[in-house]
Amino acid sequence: MWKHRCYHDYERRRLIRRILLGILAFVGLVLLTIIVILIILRPTKPRFTLQDAVLYAFNLPPSPTELPPPTLNLTMQATLSAHNPNDGIGIFYRSLDVYVSYRGQQVSRAVVIPPSYQDHHDITVWSPYLYGIAVPLPPYAVDAVREELNTGAVMLKVVVEGEVKWKVGSWVSGTYHLHVNCPAYMRLAGGRIGGPERCGVDV
Repeated sequence: MWKHRCYHDYERRRLIRRILLGILAFVGLVLLTIIVILIILRPTKPRFTLQDAVLYAFNLPPSPTELPPPTLNLTMQATLSAHNPNDGIGIFYRSLDVYVSYRGQQVSRAVVIPPSYQDHHDITVWSPYLYGIAVPLPPYAVDAVREELNTGAVMLKVVVEGEVKWKVGSWVSGTYHLHVNCPAYMRLAGGRIGGPERCGVDV
């Protein structure tokens, strides 16, 4: 009786080990297949271009005193395009926020771009209006704004922050952080960029 029970426990443990090994082998095979597919297809990060930008307002409203420091008002419309250069790989865009940056500081509210899917070689275009009202600036930025108001031109950056996922067949990857930086050198008072500007993209 005791030998029979020991043999039964031994067979049960061996069966459990086989099941676990089978599950691990299956998961490993799936991961290996995905890795091989990604290596063969070599997913490339999306390409962003600032197609156009119009600056309607960029000013420091007059203040009777320097306390509190002057604040910035900004209004801009930016036209951005995103191109998926991959063969056989789709891109899901999630939680995209677009805003304007000046000397490393966000100077407009973030505009949320609705989630979208981009098939291979597709191009998607967005044209959000970007506003900054009474944006507080550090002293160095206030001095820079005054100088650029005198010269009649300003260097701004249109920034996109968000998340992307890759899609191969029915498989969808995990989430990757997306950071896009688009330089925009613009004339004031209704000025616009001279032509399409390629953006820096980090994934």
